[in-house]
Amino acid sequence: MASISLSSAHLFSTPSRSSVSTSSLSPSQSQSLPLFRSPIRRHYRSRLSFSVIPRRSSHSFSTSTYQIRCSVDEPLKVMISGAPASGKGTQCELIVDKFGLVHISTGDLLRAEVSSGTEIGKKAKEFMNSGSLVPDEIVIAMVARRLSREDAKKNGWLLDGFPRTFAQAQSLDKLNVKPDIFLLLDVPDEILIDRCVGRRLDPVTGKIYHIKSYPPESDEIKARLLTRPDDKEEKVKARLLIYKQNSEAIISAYSDVMIKIDANRPKEVVFEETQTLLSQIRLKRMIRTDKASAVQDNWRGIPTRLNNIPHSRDIRSYFYEDVLQATIRSIKDGNTRLRVDINIPELNPEMDVYRIGTLMELVRTLALSFADDGKRVKVCVQGSMGEGALAGMPLQLAGTRKILEYMDWGDDETLGTFVKLGAIGGNEVDDEDDLFILVAPQNAVGNCIIDDLQAMTTAAGKRPVVLINPKLKDLPASSGIMQTMGREKRLEYALTFDNCYEFRLLYYAGTQYPIMGALRMSYPYRYELYKRVNEENGKEKYILISTYSERPTPDQINDAFSGKSREESKKPSGIWGFLGSGFF
Repeated sequence: MASISLSSAHLFSTPSRSSVSTSSLSPSQSQSLPLFRSPIRRHYRSRLSFSVIPRRSSHSFSTSTYQIRCSVDEPLKVMISGAPASGKGTQCELIVDKFGLVHISTGDLLRAEVSSGTEIGKKAKEFMNSGSLVPDEIVIAMVARRLSREDAKKNGWLLDGFPRTFAQAQSLDKLNVKPDIFLLLDVPDEILIDRCVGRRLDPVTGKIYHIKSYPPESDEIKARLLTRPDDKEEKVKARLLIYKQNSEAIISAYSDVMIKIDANRPKEVVFEETQTLLSQIRLKRMIRTDKASAVQDNWRGIPTRLNNIPHSRDIRSYFYEDVLQATIRSIKDGNTRLRVDINIPELNPEMDVYRIGTLMELVRTLALSFADDGKRVKVCVQGSMGEGALAGMPLQLAGTRKILEYMDWGDDETLGTFVKLGAIGGNEVDDEDDLFILVAPQNAVGNCIIDDLQAMTTAAGKRPVVLINPKLKDLPASSGIMQTMGREKRLEYALTFDNCYEFRLLYYAGTQYPIMGALRMSYPYRYELYKRVNEENGKEKYILISTYSERPTPDQINDAFSGKSREESKKPSGIWGFLGSGFF
């Protein structure tokens, strides 16, 4: 559970600027860059050196500002794979006993679903009775349902021998099921064959023996032992061949988190290494959380007067840095498909097209910060969509490419060297690109950006792709031109992007005034719900009223504002219009 301490909240105030070393400036100070080129800019730019390493802000603030502490003990997520007789079952028992993870085996799940007579179990039974393999769709559904149960969320999970194929791994990835570590038990083939061929089953007790390494206790037991059909040498070799073919594909899917363990050793020695690996993950996570908490502790709370536009430079810089730090943390944790959703008046071109310039300032902050760390960044704006009368682009993006070209990027070498401009599509991905920032990718009536977006992310591979204020919901034309992938597939793809930052002002449905509160999430913290409160002398403040591990629903927000406990039954209301138009 997250522990939250909240001191008295004061109004947002501009931080005092101390003297700045010529060798380093914080990302927020990069906002002193003018929007367009200045003849004296080159001299100023030569003094700047950005850092993309999250750190404590050098600014000092009042001791009575918000102090938010969210320490979430995130459980372990482990996958383990091994050939028949590799000792996987034994290691699973030891891991579960030591770390308290929920052991998930597809064989156990199938038997449980069938015996319980569930809908999934009935479908699975039809295939099992006919001697056919249970389709992946059914197995994935069972696994997903088991992972969604509270004990797996709370205690963590151990997926035993699953996924077995690359297709299954892809399906899990689309559901955002990603392990912290993939343990691969490695044993030479000749040892595996010997272990299987030498195994014997006691039909009375169900106990497993081995004629060499674990013989029966008496001649009476020895006389009744049986060899299982699957332990015949020819069957063992066939199973090993299938396992090897599948494991090669699985290894490629989890290569970034895979650890190969020599399992041709006593089980105690193997588990000692396994235990060390899992304990290290926990320790690193604790250290990372402590460091991140230090940054969160310095967070100043929500700026006030956000409906007064244009916003001051300090307010804009505040949000730019908030987005930047969340993006950095997410990328450093290995996330590669990210989205930023920030909905404040100054950054919402839907309310006024001129505000696209402010959105470009945010894009420039991100691009320059990564570029000054030596990364080659490509900033992408979608081009014309459709043909004939449908040719064009969404109104909010009109002229965006020209704005980016004329903006001040510091010196004459930055744009075109470390920062390049491009469109959205697979052919826009070059080998030298390290990171891609996509400016407000969105569907237009009768045209869908998803195909180009998917081609680009496929070509990018494991390089980060960051979507800034994407609008990926369907806008189908009467002719059905958009139906190139099917709505379900498009929405499924859009869900593969993880929110690293979200900020939304809350209003009554259908209005833009007054501001009732705000919802904020900055990776890796929880969603934070704030209520705006009027004070004397026309002042205001935002008070934290609730946090959530996942994006709250409109009803959850309504309940929090009305003071209901989470255990109380929720009545449909939906007065907060910010969520009414859908997620994408």
